[in-house]
Amino acid sequence: QSVAGAYWRGDEKREMLQRIYATAWKDPKQLKAYKKLMEEAKKRDHRMLGKKLDLFSIQEDAGGGLVFWHPKGSVIRTKMEDFWKQQHIDAGYDLVYSPHIANLDLWKTSGHFDFYADGMFDQMAVEDETYQIKPMNCPFHCLMYKDDIRSYRDLPFRWAELGTVYRYERSGTLHGLFRVRGFTQDDAHVFCLPDQLQDEIVDVLKLTKSILSRFGFDKYELMISTRPEKSVGSDDIWEAAESALRGSLDELGWDYGLDEGDGAFYGPKIDLKIKDAIGRTWQCSTVQCDFNLPERFDLEYVSAEGTKERPIMVHRAIFGSIERFFGILVESYAGDLPLWLAPVQMRLLPVTDAVKDYCHDVARQAKKMGLRVEVDRGNERLPKQIRNAEQSRVPVMSVVGMKELEEGTLAVRSRKLGDLGSFTVDGLLSELKRCDDEAVEMDVMGDVPTETEK
Repeated sequence: QSVAGAYWRGDEKREMLQRIYATAWKDPKQLKAYKKLMEEAKKRDHRMLGKKLDLFSIQEDAGGGLVFWHPKGSVIRTKMEDFWKQQHIDAGYDLVYSPHIANLDLWKTSGHFDFYADGMFDQMAVEDETYQIKPMNCPFHCLMYKDDIRSYRDLPFRWAELGTVYRYERSGTLHGLFRVRGFTQDDAHVFCLPDQLQDEIVDVLKLTKSILSRFGFDKYELMISTRPEKSVGSDDIWEAAESALRGSLDELGWDYGLDEGDGAFYGPKIDLKIKDAIGRTWQCSTVQCDFNLPERFDLEYVSAEGTKERPIMVHRAIFGSIERFFGILVESYAGDLPLWLAPVQMRLLPVTDAVKDYCHDVARQAKKMGLRVEVDRGNERLPKQIRNAEQSRVPVMSVVGMKELEEGTLAVRSRKLGDLGSFTVDGLLSELKRCDDEAVEMDVMGDVPTETEK
């Protein structure tokens, strides 16, 4: 299938070996299907589409694995983040922010320095102290929890953060947006009582479904990973947590599998894989119980009886990371994003310079409504303008001539559905706004009668 170089034992200081990739199939039919999938995946490669659509870049002059978000990619990312934030606020989360570095002692307390040092960048000296750029967000949320005396009446706390973290990855493992050195996790932590755990997990899973479905992902594979041979926490708390995970999925009626003994040493988890447009599965969302950090940070709450007890901490992510989910999204849609996510929702194509002012007036009116409409520079012949809009995956375009100027209308063409007829400007922008708000494609016909209808 392919060959590649690989250092012995992953050490770039060791000798280079040749790695051979191959597959084996039961019959020619399976092989044919696999080849078709690979051809389709190649056409959807987010690295190629990111360059072609001017969404992002990796600038080697700045260092590998560091993402530069170009204006159009930033529009998409902003839409993703704004939707994510509002969904969390509506679900009862508080949004928080935390620093990008911390004293090394924090990472020793959390255990990351002992167990995750290979995935962390080197430390830096600051006024006779040692600081570490963060590979995780969770220790910061633990410190915020510990900042005050907590009562059982206060719980649960639901804190969400789009927190950028930095992890050391060998240069040979970096891969577009899928494997990077700096990325933004859609992190959240729930601190709750033991008897609140199942309800909180159910709510997390409902929120996960709500967010993923907005982006067109509604087919999942779920797996519960249970207690490994080496772990922290009592038998009772592990049993209660695993029961809560199973109970939450049973309550929702979701099918799942069991991965016995594959949980983290600090708690069991649910992993959710989404299925994209060509049938590939991607690990994104996770719900993870943690008995370790509350112990390490000595997190407590005062119970109804006045005793000090440990809260249960739940880590959860829905996208996994903004970068990786963005790459998956681009590949699943082959760059042809839905209207609500498209960096440019409509492009106006002026036939003559005489209509350019009219086009810019429409674009300004659209911008005030929160819509993303741009005007083609009009330096090309009309067929080239149309082709450019198609290649840029613009969902809606309008050819604007003297007739449209005189009548105050716009002739609309959908990239996916073809000609939709003529609209009044207000009618068109109202329809675009509705589609943007409801995350649906524009499919209604124009509100201006044709000559035959007149």
